[in-house]
Amino acid sequence: MIFMLKLIKRSWAYITAALTGKFNEKADPKVQIEQALMEGQENHRRLKEQVVNVVANQKIQQQQLDGKMTELEKLNGNARQAVRMADDAAKGGDAAKALQYTQSAEAFAGRLVTIEAEVASMRQGVLGAAKASDQAKAALAQSSAALQKRISDKQKLLSQLEQAKMQEQLNKTMGQLTETVGTEVPSLDEVQKKIEERYAKATAASEIQGTTVESRMLEVEQASMNVEAQARLSQIKAELGLSDTPAEVPGQSSTPGTTGGTSGTPGTA
Repeated sequence: MIFMLKLIKRSWAYITAALTGKFNEKADPKVQIEQALMEGQENHRRLKEQVVNVVANQKIQQQQLDGKMTELEKLNGNARQAVRMADDAAKGGDAAKALQYTQSAEAFAGRLVTIEAEVASMRQGVLGAAKASDQAKAALAQSSAALQKRISDKQKLLSQLEQAKMQEQLNKTMGQLTETVGTEVPSLDEVQKKIEERYAKATAASEIQGTTVESRMLEVEQASMNVEAQARLSQIKAELGLSDTPAEVPGQSSTPGTTGGTSGTPGTA
């Protein structure tokens, strides 16, 4: 039976820990921060109520002590007065009054002894209450400082949480730039590689085309067309009576023994 109880307790502790772990994993950190702050505020409120009770108790005991002290002073005065009156009656020869005053003085003295004992006890209680009050106030001050720190930490944690979210989003965005989005959508690196391959092939094809037989044939045809064009141009100039001889380049002399471009014997007209 004891073994079964222990097993049940262990199982329950295990389940609780597992559920707590899953809850903490899925819980929103912002909500958990608020919960922690609310818990701290509630603890501070309860402590404040306890401190108020402790301080109030100390004040009540102090008031009671003050009342007893007043009563003690009054009894002490009455006892002294009764003693003086008994002495005056005895000196006046009134033995009966002297006896009455003496009995009254004894009664006051007896009451005085009792009150003095009560005052001594109450003083100890007041000292203890004052010490407890000081400790409670110190605890409340510490709790207040801790609560203020939690409030300050809350703002810091919320700021860190927002920074973490932005960093996670940035990491996600940067990851999408370098990975393939889907089977039909290439990455930027793949597109760049394809473009470079196409450019290389186009450049190579252009170089090869410049060295083929067809390109040489085109050059020959172009040269033939240029010759025909020059001949046709010379014909047109001849029909117009224009000289087709190239102009003489300045600085160069004509061939010796010729005049006007016609050959002849030197010295003849």
